[in-house]
Amino acid sequence: MDALSTLLQQTHYLRETKCYCLNVSGNWAYSITNNSAIYFYLVKSGSFYISTENVSRKIYAGDIIMIPNAYKHICYAQDHPGSNAEPLDKLRYSDEQCTMEIIQNSTPSNQLILIECQYDKELLQPLLLALPAILPEHDEMHESRFRALDGVIGFISLESEYERLGKLAMINLLANIIMVECLRTHIESLPERTDNWLIAMRDPYLSKALAIMHETPNHRWTTHELAQKAGMSRSGFTQRFKNKVGVPPLTYLTDYRLRLAVRHLRLQKHSIARVSELVGYASNSAFSQAFKRVYGVSPKKYQHQQRDRMIV
Repeated sequence: MDALSTLLQQTHYLRETKCYCLNVSGNWAYSITNNSAIYFYLVKSGSFYISTENVSRKIYAGDIIMIPNAYKHICYAQDHPGSNAEPLDKLRYSDEQCTMEIIQNSTPSNQLILIECQYDKELLQPLLLALPAILPEHDEMHESRFRALDGVIGFISLESEYERLGKLAMINLLANIIMVECLRTHIESLPERTDNWLIAMRDPYLSKALAIMHETPNHRWTTHELAQKAGMSRSGFTQRFKNKVGVPPLTYLTDYRLRLAVRHLRLQKHSIARVSELVGYASNSAFSQAFKRVYGVSPKKYQHQQRDRMIV
């Protein structure tokens, strides 16, 4: 299995999905401020602009856009400056139909679907931080659509228009498909000479090592074993991994194990001893020391903190 698949299979990476149909016209604008969600835009008709703190993009009918990690973004009509845009949640919309109307003329000039998804921040954040603010990042949007997703707009449009059993589950599945396509298309398009660590996922050698680390983090891997799996010498593998990913192989593995441990502790499904086993530590004390060194508290205290938040 490839490195991206093994990373994503470790978590139900999108959840608590919300879907809105937006019908807008005139000199409209709105803003969204949320650093704990991923957003997807599916544009049914018209064109408009999306701006984050450091990039602006014109969006066209038929485009599928992903905003993976922008704390704030603004959507606005071509003639609107985009400044002083009202927050989206303050604008009028129908909860029953999940349809938002920003109509200043008689006919909507833009129809779009907005999908908001919460995600497993601990596991996905390193990946999301390596992405641009808006995907795809090419300037000519009509040349950069995700062609494999041409039919998704139709499916989600149907799901969003009717109240059927399993509606949100279906939209969540489709949102996951969109996300995977966005991620792999971006990784496949990275230039060979880049400082983005995601390029290691398509490296013919490093991708093998990443995949097995993601798939079996509980195995007590050594650099020598990982190099063998990659088909390289130990020294060559270590240097290649550090050059591409930015850290040595076992440092990456330790970081991944602890992020996975955070997820297990938050879900409250396993004892701390079991979590220690699942993420590859030989003893509870070794796990506790490593966890506290990174997160500042013991696994037990962290688990209690999460339980208290759930009660509140």
